[in-house]
Amino acid sequence: MRGLRGKRAIVTGGGSGIGREICKRFGEEGSEVFVFDINAAGAEETARLIRAAGGEAHAHRVDITDRASVDAGVAEVERGGVIDILVNNAGWDEIKLFLDSDVDLWKKVIDINLYGPLHMHHAVLPGMVRNGRGRVINISSDAGRVDSSGEAVYSACKGGLISFTKTMARELARKGVVLNAVAPGPTDTPLFAEVAKGEMGQKIAEGLKRAIPMHRLAQPTDYPGIVCFLASDDAGFITGQVISVSGGLSMHG
Repeated sequence: MRGLRGKRAIVTGGGSGIGREICKRFGEEGSEVFVFDINAAGAEETARLIRAAGGEAHAHRVDITDRASVDAGVAEVERGGVIDILVNNAGWDEIKLFLDSDVDLWKKVIDINLYGPLHMHHAVLPGMVRNGRGRVINISSDAGRVDSSGEAVYSACKGGLISFTKTMARELARKGVVLNAVAPGPTDTPLFAEVAKGEMGQKIAEGLKRAIPMHRLAQPTDYPGIVCFLASDDAGFITGQVISVSGGLSMHG
């Protein structure tokens, strides 16, 4: 894709699943990749895979729920040059009916899925504005567009991230910074396997598989193409948009 070679990209949650595949694709496109993950071993493994394939990558242990950790990680990247691309991919959830959940669960879900991306935006966007350019791709969820039983707070966070993306896209349109969101459907990742534990989780997982018109869960490799496209020069006039990648589970005009 045009314009990705030599660009410097941060991907949160890059130590596994969708994030790892996104990182690998940026490496293939010639970008310098900075893998942010609370799991240092996972981040380093992703960076190793990129380097083994001939790319350039660096692992950083960053807890996106901790603003000091975010600031330190971003500052370390900026010491080597500008940040061209930010992909907010890290996320977490546990399937549980809202009335059976508690404040501690809400806090964990909100800290990771909403406050985490807010921290990253607040740390990275000033540099993009100064440089007069930048691309941000937020990995939301179709749960934030339609609904998802057992994921009320998660859905609220992902819906909030979509609205935040659109608002920032409008605020920064004349600054050379574009922001878009990708909304995955159910995906075969370690997180999904964890979320689908228990009787309720298993029932929801099976129901989702039946409901997807393509009759399969997404794979992590289904997402890097659209993410890299939105980060590329080919998508320079696209901002404030939400693109579902869900096998047709949700279809929006």
